[in-house]
Amino acid sequence: MAHLERKLGLWASVSIVIGSIIGSSIFMKPATMAAQLSSPLMLLLVWVVAGIISMFGGMINAEVGCLLPETGGQYVYFRNMYGNFFAYLFGWSSFIVIDTASIAGIAFVFAAYTEYFFHLPRFSNAIEHAIPFVIPYIGKFYLLENIGVKGLAVLLILIFTWINVRSLKTGGAVQVFFSGIKVLALIFLVGAIFASGKGNVLNLTTASASYDRSYWHQLTAFIAATTGALAAYDGWNTLGFISGEIKNPQKNIPGGLIIGLGICILLYVLTTEAYLYMLPVDVMKNSSLVASDALYKVMGAGGAGLVAALVLLSTAGATNSNILACSRVVFAMSEEKNFFAFAGKVNPKYHTPSNALWFQAAWATILILIGSFDMLMDMFVFITWIFYAFLAYGIFILRKKMPDAHRPYRLKGYPVLPIIFILFSTLYVVITLYNDTNNYLEGKSRIINSVFGLLLTAIGVPLYWYFRKKEA
Repeated sequence: MAHLERKLGLWASVSIVIGSIIGSSIFMKPATMAAQLSSPLMLLLVWVVAGIISMFGGMINAEVGCLLPETGGQYVYFRNMYGNFFAYLFGWSSFIVIDTASIAGIAFVFAAYTEYFFHLPRFSNAIEHAIPFVIPYIGKFYLLENIGVKGLAVLLILIFTWINVRSLKTGGAVQVFFSGIKVLALIFLVGAIFASGKGNVLNLTTASASYDRSYWHQLTAFIAATTGALAAYDGWNTLGFISGEIKNPQKNIPGGLIIGLGICILLYVLTTEAYLYMLPVDVMKNSSLVASDALYKVMGAGGAGLVAALVLLSTAGATNSNILACSRVVFAMSEEKNFFAFAGKVNPKYHTPSNALWFQAAWATILILIGSFDMLMDMFVFITWIFYAFLAYGIFILRKKMPDAHRPYRLKGYPVLPIIFILFSTLYVVITLYNDTNNYLEGKSRIINSVFGLLLTAIGVPLYWYFRKKEA
């Protein structure tokens, strides 16, 4: 079996976690969450709770990652927990939905925000919707829709794929740069808003006049807002994909996860509080670009351009991080003959999984052409959280199957923390499936995103038996 070199240290690991988590969500999600909650204190609580739940997931991932420090991440974990078929199903889902849809969706946001600075070409509305691609009971897809944005998103993926094919070290260095820029940019945004003195500290505690204090409404609103925050924190699992390329994995995997997530929680809370300082919750919840609106009050029209630039930096870094890490799942599957053999080859010149990287880029391109940002991200998050629940349950299985194995890092709070995480994951999946189906039936969406993700995942089942038969 071919092996990749261990070149990534602690701060490269931290930067990958930060880069995978911080994308465009912090520039958009707080307004939606404010509309759901109508309370700044509840909004703050949601970010903290979602961060803690994500930290639980990261800690679970850290114990399993240190126990099984091999490239492939959750693919390797699930193989040891549930066997070859379930591991394959996760690996296939990662390729067909989770990783590639995430990469495509983030690149899509990068391309869309580029239009703040110059207009990208597109066809007329009549041409864009002339020939829909229809999947019965799933919805309609328009390949020619928003072609300029889609083309730029594809180009971004191809550029970062090329960088990561040529050098893991260069790809890691690019990630450290982008992660550092994103952290500094958010710190600047928070500092500029609070230092201006133009806001009102009472906004941080004053609820909307329409705030409904009934327990049932608070519960449903909190759950709805928490799902958005969990999506914003997503990405903490990517470090496990490259465990086989991290130096001193017993120290650097948990260190990278905990430090990286801790930084993200702090940045999300401070940034949301900065928005609230400038915008009362009633104003904030009606803002389509909350970061631009908040910074406009400080810097004028130039603030909106600065926010667009921050989004470009954030999404570029997140695209690179996901391309670097996620291709390793395809690589691991191919090595074990559960995927097309050529995707498991190590490039003889650059010593990187180049074929897996290009294969990933090709499918991400297809997803961009058939989808929109909302479709891609909703589909990816839904399928991801199904497997997150199984990952948390799997720690019980490994504790039983491998009781005497050396665990350089052991999850504190076992078994309570995994149980809490499983309950949250299950709630997320159930609510998302209900909402997607209900929105489609009411005509609010063209596609049942979660069901489309399940359909793509199911296609992997007959392919598994094909690869098994071929191997036999």
